[in-house]
Amino acid sequence: MPTEHHPDDEHLLRQLGYEQELSRRMSGFSNFAISLSIICILAGGITSFHVGLCSAGGANIGLGWPLVCLFSLCVAATMAQVASAFPTAGGLYHWGSILGGRACGWVTAWFNLAGLITVLAAINAGTYDFATAAFGVPAEANTATVRTTVIVLMTLSQGLLNHYGIHLTTQLTDFSGWLILAVAAVLTVALLLATKHFEWARLWTFTNFSGLPEGGAVFPKQDNLPWLFALGFLLPAYTITGFDASAHTSEETINAALNVPKGIVRSVWVSGVFGWVMICAILLAMPSVKEGVAQGANVVPWTMKAALPPALASGLLSLIIAAQYLCGLAALTSASRMTYAFARDGGLPFSDALRRVNAASKSPSVAVWFAAIAAALFTILVPYVTIAAVCVIFLYISYVLPVAAGFLAHGRTWTRMGPWQIGRLYRPLAVVSALGCVFLIVIGMQPPNEQAVKIVSGTVVLLLVVWFGLENRRFRGPPEACSVLRVP
Repeated sequence: MPTEHHPDDEHLLRQLGYEQELSRRMSGFSNFAISLSIICILAGGITSFHVGLCSAGGANIGLGWPLVCLFSLCVAATMAQVASAFPTAGGLYHWGSILGGRACGWVTAWFNLAGLITVLAAINAGTYDFATAAFGVPAEANTATVRTTVIVLMTLSQGLLNHYGIHLTTQLTDFSGWLILAVAAVLTVALLLATKHFEWARLWTFTNFSGLPEGGAVFPKQDNLPWLFALGFLLPAYTITGFDASAHTSEETINAALNVPKGIVRSVWVSGVFGWVMICAILLAMPSVKEGVAQGANVVPWTMKAALPPALASGLLSLIIAAQYLCGLAALTSASRMTYAFARDGGLPFSDALRRVNAASKSPSVAVWFAAIAAALFTILVPYVTIAAVCVIFLYISYVLPVAAGFLAHGRTWTRMGPWQIGRLYRPLAVVSALGCVFLIVIGMQPPNEQAVKIVSGTVVLLLVVWFGLENRRFRGPPEACSVLRVP
């Protein structure tokens, strides 16, 4: 049974310059489950299915998904090695600071925090839109005011659940992990059993579906099929992200130096495999691929209703919506821990308040409400399309910076590794990870998401101005951690 005292974890945390403030009671499975819940193949894999299908057709489902998941596994492996050496709640921010310096850590922190908060807003907005489409809520009842009110209430309810501490959150994310795997398995088996004729060629057939569906094209009409195939990578890229949540809950995980890296890697490969089988089953069960393309974002509910008995389809759709809500809950947990860790080092305005830990629940309650309210404000003030366009780009920028810093530091200033490592494979995989992240950032800014170019560019300029104008002199970064960088 988990206990509150874990001397080995606390000793390593003290070496990194911090005292144990949060409640350390998460098991290895719970750490895995929180990343699995944020990845949530029942969220991104379903709500973004049309992004893959309406690019180069079935080939993006059968071939594109596993290709990008292999890349994500490279990113996860490199992140896991760093997480094993530096298991702190700051995660990417702390790694960037230790391996690349204060500026690298500070920029990583802001991109990661912005990505986590905007992805929470995008998850909850996507959940609402999926629910209304799946159950045919009439337009007169689905007004902008109703939509905004429901999404804000969802976010605040997730804040309330997180407020009561990691014990309740862990129970819910553990349940979420099992729910995701069970629903994905039942949905896959049900669709395969309902498919009367298997057109296996759908899984590797390249078809130009740009400019479709009419009146709401996913991608503008174009003739470059290889580039369309690359644009379809956004389906798995949108889905297989957020696995840094295992790192953000390091200070609440038992035997963190081993369980955190395992949670990161396991959540990626399990999501990749289960997700691939599930989306392949959806593609094969479609009455017609062209008819499915015409459905746009509603393609998965349409396929389920066409292939499955009404009661089964409605039941599975309800469970998918529940899993998406819990995905948002886990995303808020991750965002609040990042807020707490950055504030603990004085990186945020009002850091003294944001770093406070609730004495009863041992949860960073102020950080929880800050992240929840920030996500709710994004929902009110910023269009969903804009949020969705930038959240994953922000996250991938925050991934690439510490990975690149780790490549440069590995074997030089960073020589003491944790118990989980990939040895000589680290530097080659770090190169693959960094280049792949840059490529995904580029395709994430292509039409119709070109507005992301202005937002990301503006963010970079703003951060540079603030850093060189103020924070370069004020922000000290995390405590000195050289004692754990080199072999004594």
